[in-house]
Amino acid sequence: MTNYWESTAPGAGRRAPRADALSDARRLDLGGTWRFRLAPTAAGAGDGAEISSPGFDDSAWDALRVPAHWVLEDVTPLAGGPARSLRGSDEGPLYTNTALPIPIDPPRVPTENPTGDHRLVFDVPADFGPAVLRFQGVDSAAKVWLNGRELGYATGSRLPFEFDAPVVAGENVLLVRVHRWSSGTYVEDQDMWWLPGIFRDVELLERPAGSIDDHHVVADYDHVTGEGTLTVTADVAATVRVPELGIEMPAGSTAVIPVEPWSAEHPRLYRGTLESAGEIVELSIGFRTVAIVDGVLTVNGRKVFFRGVNRHEHDPDTGRTLSRETMIRDIRMMKQANVNAVRTSHYPPHPEFLRLCDEYGLWVVEEGDLETHGFIYAGWEGNPPATPEWSDALLDRTRRMVERDKNRPSVVVWSLANESWTGDAFGELERWIRDRDPSRPIHYERDPSYKNSDFASLMYPTQELLEQIGQRDDPRPEGVTDDEDARRRTLPFLLCEYAHAMGNGPGSLVDYQRILERYDRFCGAFVWEWIDHGFRTHTDDGREFFMHGGDVAYRPNGGRYCLDGLVFSDRSPSPGLAELKKALEPVSIVVGDDIEITNKQHVAGLDAFAFDWVAEVSGEEVARGALDVPAVAAGESVRVAVPAVSVPEVSVPEVSGVPAGSAGLAVPAGEVWLTVVARLAAETSWADAGHEVTLGQGVIAGSRVAASVAPRIGAVRSGDRITLGAAEFDAESGRLVSLGGVAVDGPEVDLYRAPTENDRGQGSNNNVAAVWQAVGLERMQHRTDSVEFGEYGVRVTGRSAPATHPHGVRYTFDWSASADEVSLTTTVEFVGPWTETPYMQRDILPPRMGLRLALPSAYREVDWLGFGPDESYVDSRDAARFGRFAASIDDLQTPYPVPQENGNHVGTRTLALAGDGLPTLTVDGDEFDFTVRRWTSQDLERARRPIDLRDSGRVWLNLDARQQGLGSASCGPALPDRYRVPRETTTWTVRFRI
Repeated sequence: MTNYWESTAPGAGRRAPRADALSDARRLDLGGTWRFRLAPTAAGAGDGAEISSPGFDDSAWDALRVPAHWVLEDVTPLAGGPARSLRGSDEGPLYTNTALPIPIDPPRVPTENPTGDHRLVFDVPADFGPAVLRFQGVDSAAKVWLNGRELGYATGSRLPFEFDAPVVAGENVLLVRVHRWSSGTYVEDQDMWWLPGIFRDVELLERPAGSIDDHHVVADYDHVTGEGTLTVTADVAATVRVPELGIEMPAGSTAVIPVEPWSAEHPRLYRGTLESAGEIVELSIGFRTVAIVDGVLTVNGRKVFFRGVNRHEHDPDTGRTLSRETMIRDIRMMKQANVNAVRTSHYPPHPEFLRLCDEYGLWVVEEGDLETHGFIYAGWEGNPPATPEWSDALLDRTRRMVERDKNRPSVVVWSLANESWTGDAFGELERWIRDRDPSRPIHYERDPSYKNSDFASLMYPTQELLEQIGQRDDPRPEGVTDDEDARRRTLPFLLCEYAHAMGNGPGSLVDYQRILERYDRFCGAFVWEWIDHGFRTHTDDGREFFMHGGDVAYRPNGGRYCLDGLVFSDRSPSPGLAELKKALEPVSIVVGDDIEITNKQHVAGLDAFAFDWVAEVSGEEVARGALDVPAVAAGESVRVAVPAVSVPEVSVPEVSGVPAGSAGLAVPAGEVWLTVVARLAAETSWADAGHEVTLGQGVIAGSRVAASVAPRIGAVRSGDRITLGAAEFDAESGRLVSLGGVAVDGPEVDLYRAPTENDRGQGSNNNVAAVWQAVGLERMQHRTDSVEFGEYGVRVTGRSAPATHPHGVRYTFDWSASADEVSLTTTVEFVGPWTETPYMQRDILPPRMGLRLALPSAYREVDWLGFGPDESYVDSRDAARFGRFAASIDDLQTPYPVPQENGNHVGTRTLALAGDGLPTLTVDGDEFDFTVRRWTSQDLERARRPIDLRDSGRVWLNLDARQQGLGSASCGPALPDRYRVPRETTTWTVRFRI
């Protein structure tokens, strides 16, 4: 006899799937404190009928809140002892990306199968009628008993299931036996933590006589006539009422009436009711029509473009158990970041999230609870979609998704699955959906023929390939027939994953967006992904950090790959989210000889926005005002004259916090920068009035003022020191040891950075960090070849190179000085084999071309003229604006959960550091990158977590000619060459004042 948890049948005893709905029928929320016992095998804590009987003594069991994942709560471990958190142990949360955590032997699972018995005693009112027990989500398989009677079992973790519930008046006992591993494990390998438990709501629903079991709302919109067509069907006689539209009609009837359509920009909902003899169901009706016309995805007759993110459900404390408040927070943050679409990777979300998408306005690509990625390790042998005995289970998952969410206007595309290769089952799923719901197109990415999909789709293409796709001229996939190839080129293209947001990055967001907006074939793209999947935990001494898969001593292990979100695990935004906001702007503003404003929205005009401008010279405001922008239809542009700005003489202000009379910022004056901002004109459900939607900047007048040429001061030697103006050097090494009396050490040529996750690539693919470490870029040794001085200043030459290897760089430091500044011109020349190295034939691509200096730790504050306020890199700089900014050194650090390169600022003109008891140190130059921190790049690389970083007792200042971009090679293409550091002789100049 087959064990039910190892059966390919989807369940037994369950009711038919139906639409999610709110109604006036009584509903008992069974969430709260349950009793819990963890057992080592699927046998659980004993006989289910006995345990679910009223007289059973569960006083020795743990108390457990439901909904929850038991692996995130304090429970008694299998070995016994006091209840404790299982985080960090092999009984707790486990993370894998593609690898299954059990042997591939479908549908069997190991005998060692942690199983949680969840027991609840609850009361039912005496007048409670017939009832249904509903579970919104249980991972991964569950059998249910009520009052000693077995109701059935279910699989499909992120999908609802219901049982008829023969409750009695007064006390009732419910037992839910939940298995960590089941046959369902094989089809839920979805790049996330394995988190067993009853993690969504459990409810007892009263079902009075004549109540509505299921209903279907079809609300189409004709963009030509402006009329909506409404049909609401039900399984019993019922009346449809929509007061705002004056509709009162029997279910099954059709009304045609002028309406406002629903869209993500204008989520217009008409509230109504569906009333039968036993129940009143709430209706939230959004009229819209989704169609593919001539290879272009349209909604309500207009091309639609998804500016999207992939969203897993995650909370750092409760896992996939999310509150409504958390869902709203996510949606508000998405809308504020100009995101208009969500792909529910890789399963249907909690139904409340979709209700909120209806209300707040997000396009939704809803994905089925199906991924079999782990079968790559078996060469796809036994893959469930290609194995007939799995057909019923896979179709059951699709039916439960579609039936639950068929009435949601925000859901505009059904996605069959993720990364499950091919198989006949996909044809069955496609045919069932087309018969049940022909109103929405279907997506499936992994089959290269796209025979079951209305979209062509890929993940993580290069920009070059994306251009070809837009032109419908991309290479033909292997194994695709002539007819399949011809068809797929006619399909709209949906980029379901790109720009892997792991660690610092992703780069090239604006580059990708420009390509996507250039071609009608593209209907949008979804960044991977919304949130880091870290769990809040603490060290033994109480310091908080967010754990990732690598913090668990268990194999297989996906390591840090779960930390790949635009927001950190605690939902604080990463710099990548700001860059995405700029890339996804619904309105573009280009400042030049005039101001060009382009409306990129789906249907809305610019009425929701107010525009204002500010003019600045050297970061100081000289004028501001409102900008009158005429009406601009979606997809259209307008040019507006640049405001007339009278620029007075600008005195360069002192650095904030520095006493009057001290040296201030010596910045180039003369350029007039105009910043034009689009803001929300009025409060919305997702942001306050005045919320900044986007901005554009440009120079409208003036030019940079060249650095003044003052008489040079010669260098003199006294003992073991050489003095040049305010600078003092060690006469033997040529190192700068003092500047204006402030102790300084350096500079050194710096070619290294602490590797980002994207520098590490994906496995051995694009792992440039491994090359850096193999060839010693992080351990360069420095040699001084000569120190010369005279009336011209000081010249230091030398060589920097790693041990063991012949490659290196020659450097020349040319120092000069005037009465009020010291200037350094650095020239770096590559020597030796940097390509096709003699040993291992490596290609060495240095991430940085710069200088590093050590300064006293008392420096605290930074003031700069350049791009800010957040970090920026050569391929991730569009969110930064030009201006004058100030921050503490500590605040310039971005706390990535795995320490790595961060805090860079491109395009800097002037930089000033100040601290108690120290004179202000000012650096200016044509344009340079800077980072400033209390630890070195090597310290960053060695630290496992942010809490491991310690003040080194110095401030480390990098002044760089260039640092390479970020890219998204942790899962995606290599960094484009244009964003690398050229291996060519490089010269740059910086000037110091103190």
